Amino acid sequence: MKNKKIVGGLVALGMAGLVLVAADHIDAPSSMGTTADIADFFAFEPSEGSDNTVFVVDVQSNVLPELAYGTFDEDILTEINIDTDGDLVEDLVIQAVPRNGRMYFFGPVAPLQTGLSSEVLIDFPLGDVEISGSTAIVETTNSGISLFAGPRQDPFYFDFFQFNAVAGGMAPGGFKTVGEAEDTFDGANTLSIVLEIPNSELGTPSSTNILGIPVYKTWVTTNRKQ
Repeated sequence: MKNKKIVGGLVALGMAGLVLVAADHIDAPSSMGTTADIADFFAFEPSEGSDNTVFVVDVQSNVLPELAYGTFDEDILTEINIDTDGDLVEDLVIQAVPRNGRMYFFGPVAPLQTGLSSEVLIDFPLGDVEISGSTAIVETTNSGISLFAGPRQDPFYFDFFQFNAVAGGMAPGGFKTVGEAEDTFDGANTLSIVLEIPNSELGTPSSTNILGIPVYKTWVTTNRKQ
């Protein structure tokens, strides 16, 4: 299977009962409850005018601060896809694969094949990092690429229960003000894969955004080992 989310997309929340466990961005049943389930994907420059790009992939885990941290599934390949010519087909990929408590990164390099199937590009190692627990661990390679994998607080801010009340006609006053709204997901965690990489490693951006700033067309996928 290959599970896909386009950067900037919104994901509908599923069963309300699961919100009490963690911020749960549920996908198809085949990926639900595993780290094949992509929660969020972010791609951005770390500061204005930076020559680097940061990629953040948050994947599903039912983790709260008082519970033991979840683990990455070792049969799941996470792949960041980058389009450099504007045809919405991946020209470069960056891969992340967990093994024995470490996250191994490969690429960026042209994939052996595009579309729904992938192979681990073991001939193009990018670096690796110990998967963090309660203390964050970041590795920086000789090429200036920073790597991280481990639990992070879920960035999804949403007053879920008030939203349900409004949608169900049970809140005649509508949504709460900014000062009254509650972040239902405060304290909930995801498992994150993060890397900051020089743009020189990614080629020339294929388009510009509404501000006229060059941007990469990029999305993330997960593959399960067959």
